Amino acid sequence: MSPGVRALSVYQAELRIKSERRVQVIDVTDQVREKVRESGVEEGIAHVYSWHTTAAVIVNEPESGLLRDIVNKLEELVPRGAGYEHDRIDNNADAHLRALLLGSSVTIPVSDGDLVLGTWQSVLFVELDGPRSRRLLVTVVGE
Repeated sequence: MSPGVRALSVYQAELRIKSERRVQVIDVTDQVREKVRESGVEEGIAHVYSWHTTAAVIVNEPESGLLRDIVNKLEELVPRGAGYEHDRIDNNADAHLRALLLGSSVTIPVSDGDLVLGTWQSVLFVELDGPRSRRLLVTVVGE
């Protein structure tokens, strides 16, 4: 390796999430923090990715009223059973469209071996077609 170039480590781990409702927001911050600690990375990034096309990962405040607002707004923006083409296959087009709006992953800085999140920020898994067992991939890269 050239002088001044440091090797980065890459750590990957899976989180398993079990949702209880069709649409549900679940705070996974503590589980992601644990994976960052396990990685041994002090400075870098953590990437949290959902393998599922009917689920999402976001960063926001986990306040109960806001979580209900998120669910209600998603239902308002993309109502279930609104005549979507995909519903003729498995009746969950609304979940796919909602996931498209929210996104399948987030990337969060890591400093001093911990997630760099604002005062009110948390990592939230958004179930859009539950209840189901789901998987998230946490990738931590850094030194």
